[in-house]
Amino acid sequence: MAVTVGRVFLAQPCTSASFIGNGNGKHIHRTAFGFSAKPGAAPSSHSRIVVRAQERPTWLPGLDPPPYLNGTLAGDFGFDPLGLGEDPESLKWYVQAELVHCRFAMAGVAGILLTDLLRVTGNSSLPVWYEAGAMKFSFASTTTLFIVQMILMGFVETKRYMDFINPGSQAEEDTFFGLEAALEGLEPGYPGGPILNPLGIAKDIKNAHEWKLKEIKNGRLAMMAMLGFFVQASVTHAGPIDNLVEHLSNPWHKTIIQTLANSSS
Repeated sequence: MAVTVGRVFLAQPCTSASFIGNGNGKHIHRTAFGFSAKPGAAPSSHSRIVVRAQERPTWLPGLDPPPYLNGTLAGDFGFDPLGLGEDPESLKWYVQAELVHCRFAMAGVAGILLTDLLRVTGNSSLPVWYEAGAMKFSFASTTTLFIVQMILMGFVETKRYMDFINPGSQAEEDTFFGLEAALEGLEPGYPGGPILNPLGIAKDIKNAHEWKLKEIKNGRLAMMAMLGFFVQASVTHAGPIDNLVEHLSNPWHKTIIQTLANSSS
């Protein structure tokens, strides 16, 4: 048995190897099996030198990302199959648009799950989330609420766009009723101040790469969750908590496969 193992070991024609610096300008040759040769010694004829650079993570392993996506943007994994970011100015706007969509999706997912949980547990008479927009309120008509929302959202989005065009312009004195310092942005897309950043997270936004990456990952997950909520509502005519409770009641027979099969029949 030992002889057989030894023959198999010696029969290997080549092994991966690497050169590792030892701190004094010399290099040590080390094979994949962990053996070291003397400094300056040439590798044996049965060894093969393999030089590997650290590969950048991409959305598809082995994919070469486009040159304009160089990994400096938060959450850049080289995904742009339509080439929308080839123009640098357009890429800047798409980055801001994705941030806004991510934040709305995260707020929407949290709101849907919370209100749906309250509704299912009987703690509230809230409607299912996709019917909430049809609710009537006694303090104002639907038309009034719509107009007020358009005015407020239009004002906020206009200021956001102006800050994108001219970074820092919205924090200048006398641009917002003396509240400029409280709303001062850290950089376009990342508002600051005690109102929009009360915890003081990532004040050094230029070096907050980890925080930016966490936000964009959570935001993309939330956008996928919202897409799932839309499909669920269309197919099952129920909220996400209702769907979860139904699935848990019979996990082997209440799945997406059976649901889609029943909806198509």
